[in-house]
Amino acid sequence: MGRTADYSRETCSVAAALAVVGDPWTLLILRDAFAGVRRFDDWRQRLGVARNVLAARLKTLVAQGVLETRLYSEHPPRKDYVLTAKGRDLRPVLLSLKAWGDRHVYGAGAEPVDFVHDCGAVLAPKLVCDACGEAVTGADLTLRRRPAAKVGEMLAQSALRPS
Repeated sequence: MGRTADYSRETCSVAAALAVVGDPWTLLILRDAFAGVRRFDDWRQRLGVARNVLAARLKTLVAQGVLETRLYSEHPPRKDYVLTAKGRDLRPVLLSLKAWGDRHVYGAGAEPVDFVHDCGAVLAPKLVCDACGEAVTGADLTLRRRPAAKVGEMLAQSALRPS
């Protein structure tokens, strides 16, 4: 499950996002971060991922401002990994990915877990237009290109920018 794709020549927000979170281990690390996992050894135990792979993915997530570290022990030095605002903005992505997996991998009624909203209903995420509140179907969208920097340039800038 290693990273093999190079998106640096792309001018695409999807490619830019994949350069940060497109690795399967990274998505599982984020899934667990949303479930409250904060410590390296807890991820190792839950995921069974190699130490070097986990360390590399956490380093990238910190460098990109998705996670930040907080020292919880000075002797020996130990740190927690905590979602930043930028990281928390990935919640809808993971909820949508989970919903897709529920529907197309597990099938109706076989979902391993549900998220229940405060209103008591099982969450069924949907995309709505922020301006009018209507559900987005895809057929109602038009692509409009804007000038943009290449993914490599955007990643370098976002790693330097505070979240």
